[in-house]
Amino acid sequence: MDPAYRRRLLLLALAMAVAAVADLDLAAADSVQPLSRIAIHKVSLALDDAARVKASPVLLGVKEEDFEWVNVELESPNPTSSDWLGVFSPAKFNGSTCSAEIVNTKDQAPFICSSPIKYQFVNYSNDKYTKSRKAMLKFRLINQRSDFSFALFTGGLANPKLVAASNPISFSNTKAPLYPRLAQGKSWNEMTVTWTSGYDIKEAMPFVEWGMKGGPQTRSPAGTLTFSRNDVCGSPARTFGWRHPGYIHTSFLKELWPNAIYTYKLGHQLFNGSYVWNKKLYSFRASPYPGQDSLQQVIIFGDMGKAERDGSNEYSNYQPGSLNTTDQLIKDLDNIDIVFHIGDITYANGYLSQWDQFTSQVEPIASAIPYMIASGNHERDWPNTGSFYDTMDSGGECGVLAETMFYVPAENRAKFWYSTDYGMFHFCVADTEHDWREGSEQYRFIEHCLASVDRRKQPWLIFAAHRVLGYSSAFNYAGEGTFAEPMARDSLEHLWQKYRVDIAFFGHVHSYERTCPVYQSQCVNNEKSHYSGTMNGTIHVVVGGGGSHLSNFSSVETSWSLYKDYDYGFVKLTAFNHSSLLFQYLRSSNGRVHDSFTIHREYRDVLACVHDSCWPTTLAT
Repeated sequence: MDPAYRRRLLLLALAMAVAAVADLDLAAADSVQPLSRIAIHKVSLALDDAARVKASPVLLGVKEEDFEWVNVELESPNPTSSDWLGVFSPAKFNGSTCSAEIVNTKDQAPFICSSPIKYQFVNYSNDKYTKSRKAMLKFRLINQRSDFSFALFTGGLANPKLVAASNPISFSNTKAPLYPRLAQGKSWNEMTVTWTSGYDIKEAMPFVEWGMKGGPQTRSPAGTLTFSRNDVCGSPARTFGWRHPGYIHTSFLKELWPNAIYTYKLGHQLFNGSYVWNKKLYSFRASPYPGQDSLQQVIIFGDMGKAERDGSNEYSNYQPGSLNTTDQLIKDLDNIDIVFHIGDITYANGYLSQWDQFTSQVEPIASAIPYMIASGNHERDWPNTGSFYDTMDSGGECGVLAETMFYVPAENRAKFWYSTDYGMFHFCVADTEHDWREGSEQYRFIEHCLASVDRRKQPWLIFAAHRVLGYSSAFNYAGEGTFAEPMARDSLEHLWQKYRVDIAFFGHVHSYERTCPVYQSQCVNNEKSHYSGTMNGTIHVVVGGGGSHLSNFSSVETSWSLYKDYDYGFVKLTAFNHSSLLFQYLRSSNGRVHDSFTIHREYRDVLACVHDSCWPTTLAT
């Protein structure tokens, strides 16, 4: 072997090994929910009468606010740089509340059996704490159906010792209906409203009061769901991460007029005849009629997660781009019609309190426009529960939280695949955490969804799923030699080609990448910024940079990859009419466009036969 060539091979192997270690470190960091760093089962008591923790105000939400900033004063006679303050809800967090499952898994009953809902190191904003022995911290709390208390620990997260606890504080109405999230119903003229409250159906009847803006109002009843500790599949969801999810209500607003503005309000009628209302009057625009020619704007991204505006839980920089993405969407809300969050929603990973935090974070978006989700590995995967991937990524949630907290128009919400229409768009949303291979139940759904669209009326056909089933230059996929989930393209690519899918979107890889129109790993169109004429291949887009840790790209150069961006961002699709579509990729940090292309195509261009896209013809006359 030529020595120079051998040297190049060795250098390439070394570079790949270094990148592999970096990628493994990133994957390890990404899989760790910050709350899981707290060894809550190891808590010991180091109570000190000289230490104190005081929280104020004691009563929150006196003007019906659903969040409030809280001041916590503390003093410790023996401060250390590893002291931290945990926020517990319910306020009573001692071992008397432990379930049998937690007790029986330890040699002795723990002093504390529930994780805090958030935490801060004391010196995070008090760098003189170890000298002054005093500190003031600020926390942003949301209404989560229970009271709160604050506990001071020393010994760091790995060996926590309880020093002191605060007075309890609470919102004025802990059961208030909160955090509405809209979703398309099973028909184009139906909108669903889902929200969370503390009211069981034994206490009150939930409903939505709604109607056209400025017109008469009507009331629609809501169904109520919840679940117990026994419904989730493993730890921490069943143990230290468990927190009662409250009651999740969904109402179906039907027979909406296309594009009409509706207002709505959440209500509960108590059995004593009185009413409890959410203080806000919300509004939304109804979906256009399928095929309607009008300006229509769609947002798509994956893997966002949640973050805390007070800096809590962020010492591992867990979801660094999450708030930027959220805030950019809120800023441009008047120019967005529908959102698709394609998997890895909260990264709660079994710490159930985080779902409330997430629904609060996206409430300004989800209360105004349909917020459609897909299932990701961090929602569904758990061994021996029917997941296609036998991992522990959901932290024991096994899909229960996602299926309950958000509505999707699936025939079976435990199987998170569905179709939905928005004007000139037809969306086929797959569930990568269930089998999608040829012959499977989901494969049959995907083919039916793609085949059922009338492209003259809905020219823009979109496929979306969490894991990359098409093309990706991410390091892990390149290392497998597949550039996507194994077997995926073999099973699905001929469907995308046969039914002429315009764009296939994926998350899972935390970055952005766009391909050329591609089929069987070959570009079928050499254009990069404008596509017109015959539609001869699907463009694949990875848009998993919604907020979680970024993913490394492989150094392998592929012929089909046109644009990559190692940054946080999302995609916006704008359909101007039946023949013109604008694609834009925007960074979350500044909302600026960093990649774009246009498609101009007539109906006959979709009908034109290209390789593997048309049915056989007959020679008969």
